[in-house]
Amino acid sequence: MANSTTLILKNNIKYYRNLRNLTQEQLAELSGVSTDYISELERGKKVPSIKRLDYIAHALNIEIYKFFIET
Repeated sequence: MANSTTLILKNNIKYYRNLRNLTQEQLAELSGVSTDYISELERGKKVPSIKRLDYIAHALNIEIYKFFIET
């Protein structure tokens, strides 16, 4: 069972990806991680390191803190 921070994080990764009209594959390529990894993040199966989260934030053109604020 995911905790509330994990739920907010996974929802925000998907929210900002969809806001930019990106597929999981496109986000994976832009951020330098695998498509499976993006999928696992969005399902709450993995918790990213700060470094990887920074790569994803950069790819989405957002500040990293936005992943932790309910949208």
